[in-house]
Amino acid sequence: MPELDSSVKNVVNETLAPMGRSQIRIFAEKFAKIPGLIKLTLGEPDFNVPEHVKNAAIESIKENKSHYSDQTGFLSLRKAISGYLDKQFDLQYDPATEIIVTIGATEAIFDSLAAIINPGDKVIIPTPTFALYIPIVKILGGIPVQVNTTADGFRLTGKKLEEVIEEEGPDKVKALMLNFPGNPTGFVYSQAQLQELVDVVKDKNMFVISDEIYAELTYGHKHISLAKLLPGKTLLINGLSKSHAMTGYRIGYVAGPKDFITQAGKMHAFTVTAPSNPAQFAAQEALENGIDDPVAMKKVYQERRDYLVEQLNNLGYETKTPEGAFYTFSKIPEKFHLTSIEFADKLATEGLVGVTPGVAFGEGGEGHFRISYASSMEDIKEAMKRLRKFTESL
Repeated sequence: MPELDSSVKNVVNETLAPMGRSQIRIFAEKFAKIPGLIKLTLGEPDFNVPEHVKNAAIESIKENKSHYSDQTGFLSLRKAISGYLDKQFDLQYDPATEIIVTIGATEAIFDSLAAIINPGDKVIIPTPTFALYIPIVKILGGIPVQVNTTADGFRLTGKKLEEVIEEEGPDKVKALMLNFPGNPTGFVYSQAQLQELVDVVKDKNMFVISDEIYAELTYGHKHISLAKLLPGKTLLINGLSKSHAMTGYRIGYVAGPKDFITQAGKMHAFTVTAPSNPAQFAAQEALENGIDDPVAMKKVYQERRDYLVEQLNNLGYETKTPEGAFYTFSKIPEKFHLTSIEFADKLATEGLVGVTPGVAFGEGGEGHFRISYASSMEDIKEAMKRLRKFTESL
């Protein structure tokens, strides 16, 4: 096994080197080593990929569809994405020039930010939110501006956005990063709340990167995309991981104005060349013939959500009912005098329940913990029994 030569130990990217790994993954792996622990950490659907989607991938292999696709993805898949966005969210994108198929939504986020940020540029990130936004901005030389939204029900208001832009300097703020339905909170924006943000951004020299990966998982209402209200400035991120339980297939996409997609496409081509063929054919099948596949999953998620919210509130963990995604985000009682990391560690080692500490989702997440209910009801019920016993011990 080679050992790094001492002469190159300090030859590193000085921005990347001091960064830690995703706190979500760190805690998930740490807790997985505890015997008997029920893990409610990762946001990964516990459903299998629909059979017709799997078969599409298998058939593509049997038919030797093994050569490079277009760098931005097969045109047939981009047409399927375009048709899906039109049918589901009334969004119109030219499949030839306004869509890039990426290696998951994560690459779509990276490519989009890379096409925007120059060193010193600022990106506004409401927190708590998905953990990867902040390090990606830093890696690209940008400055993440975290905005704590806890006091406003985990939503960024137009007033607060205006204040932050003025404080940070309108000439330096180049993007707003939104995620809704939200991870870790499960909260959404109504059309009126989105319009507040649009009214602020529309006259500014900045983009909005709208990560809507959970768009199919809303409860009691239909998702409204920001791209419908601000198409010329919105970079829409989505994918198949959550809607069709296709996390391992790694198919996401970014849709936006042609001139922007041309720039983002350069970074995509430089980093990955093109997505995997079998995964693309599976995604095409899911979008063309599996639009209703998420419905059954969503019904199960909602049952789990309702059970969890009731149990958590009964145990004294203030929990608002999520309107989308598959997470609860609960407040840790102040009387425990524990940080979110201390609480999660203690619950795992003493209560044998794995949750994610709120601070893993940015400054606004401290004092809370996230539970992923992308797990069986059996595990969730047992976890609540253990949480009750643990809470009583505190």
